[in-house]
Amino acid sequence: MQPITKLIASVRRGEIRWLNYLLASGLALGSDAGLFLLLLDAGLAPVTASATGYCAGILVHWVISSRLVFADGAAARGTGERHRQKLLFVGSALVGLAVTTAIVGGGSALGLDPRLAKLAAIVVSFQTTYLLRRHIVFRAAAA
Repeated sequence: MQPITKLIASVRRGEIRWLNYLLASGLALGSDAGLFLLLLDAGLAPVTASATGYCAGILVHWVISSRLVFADGAAARGTGERHRQKLLFVGSALVGLAVTTAIVGGGSALGLDPRLAKLAAIVVSFQTTYLLRRHIVFRAAAA
């Protein structure tokens, strides 16, 4: 019976982690999308506005992810492992950025409203970065 109890507890931790990640992503997305819309209204090209907003969201997401969502897998500050995690986090964000800018750029090139393209990019980028961060960046937290 004990292995089943451990499995259930692991699933629950995973669900809570995913929900916490969703909330963290919502805050980062607010930063990203808010800046995106401001820059778009200021006349910046959609891809540039999208990339700039995404970069702001990266900073917000690192703080929340490393201190709350994946705190149990985050390395101690000032260590080489923490530096490695930061680099991996930025790498995962760059993957998300590539996905985001490709979708917004492709959608804009096809004549779609960049706001709709950004919505599609949000969904794809969210799941991509979650999986990278859970399984690679903060892998000890997912165990």
